[in-house]
Amino acid sequence: MQFIQPVRKSAVFAAAVLSLTLAACGGGSDGQLAPQSQAFTADGGVSAFYRWNGTIPNTPGVLLQQEPLPAPLVLPNAAQGIRILYSSTDGDDGKTANYVSGDVQLPKGVPPAGGWPVIAWSHGTVGVADICAPSWTVRDPRDVDYLDAWLAQGYAVVSTDYQGLGTPGLHPYLHSRAEAYSVLDSVRAAIKNFPQLSSSVVIVGQSQGAQGAIATAAYAPAYAPELKLLGTVATGVPYQLQSVLAYLNALTAQVPTTGFTSVLGTLEAYAWLGYATAERVIPNFLLADHLTAKGKAFYAVVASQCLGPIEDYINQNKLVTSDLFSADVTAWATQTLQYSNYPTVKFAAPVFVGTGTLDTDIPTVVQYLFAKDACAAGSTIEQHYYAGQTHDSTVLVSLADSKPFVQKLFAGQPITSNCAELTPPP
Repeated sequence: MQFIQPVRKSAVFAAAVLSLTLAACGGGSDGQLAPQSQAFTADGGVSAFYRWNGTIPNTPGVLLQQEPLPAPLVLPNAAQGIRILYSSTDGDDGKTANYVSGDVQLPKGVPPAGGWPVIAWSHGTVGVADICAPSWTVRDPRDVDYLDAWLAQGYAVVSTDYQGLGTPGLHPYLHSRAEAYSVLDSVRAAIKNFPQLSSSVVIVGQSQGAQGAIATAAYAPAYAPELKLLGTVATGVPYQLQSVLAYLNALTAQVPTTGFTSVLGTLEAYAWLGYATAERVIPNFLLADHLTAKGKAFYAVVASQCLGPIEDYINQNKLVTSDLFSADVTAWATQTLQYSNYPTVKFAAPVFVGTGTLDTDIPTVVQYLFAKDACAAGSTIEQHYYAGQTHDSTVLVSLADSKPFVQKLFAGQPITSNCAELTPPP
């Protein structure tokens, strides 16, 4: 079985979507090249398990097939890891049946009466190529430690790869409904088919995964009302991403002075994952029609590699948006961003929000505004700042508070909202 190198860092999710609104001034004509009008594809490189040749059930959350995970993909604290393929609903139109992959990790020991409580893990950015699917490749070491911490508490971990990662079709990166449906149907399929699992579930995610976790909580009452979702844990929460253009513009304006930096390289890497989503949500839009010669070369890299190699390519070639696109991307990129929004910030169950004070990937003020608006909508919010912690480091540090939060949820104990004490970031 093929394995790829693990992602080196957490997703700089906000930077990606901010980059989507970058006004790319013409990157030069490449008229000497033949037109490349074709749909962007990132399929391939995975086993036949990820292709379902039978009829896709109209009922979402039906387990189609399963197989043992290879030993390197089984988390250290798991007794067993199972790769799964299950029916779901296309997040683009909200009605077409599709299928999604993921995995289930069961704790060691004997299941308690009623089964292992379930953590539904919504993963951060890995790329859009099929080979980046977490059920296919090794996880980032930070995520291994984080998920292992939940397994050690006696919780099973059910993870989705998200629509289009591993399975056919382009992964609709930043698309909140697609992420939510993928998470909810992974839980449905797992609970129905693994008797070791309880029906009680807590949703957990970071960065893009925090978007997926929050979106799952928002869509669940209408899409999967039968699920017993007790609450949500999210760190590095994206919110109202269209409004952060000023932040990106300020960073971009520094480039003539600072030159090309690794920070800019990271922004461009995540931007491209979002650019690709435009083909899924804008009728008759083809990404290839808007690329320069350099853009067409990079196009192949994004379609076949994961986050680390994509960043390496950008840094080595010092690529910026205007190098890659032949016209201004603002209009179609902004249109694509609309699909990152949550349908509501009034949640039926409590939400834990963890924010590092040094988080520059998702600006701390953006995360504060999410908590503030969710509080104003009547949600039960437990919000924490982590002094000196970044977007990445907050994940593990936040366990000191999120573990008790989750323990209360599974024990049926009330969560006390700290909305009254909510303050802007220090």
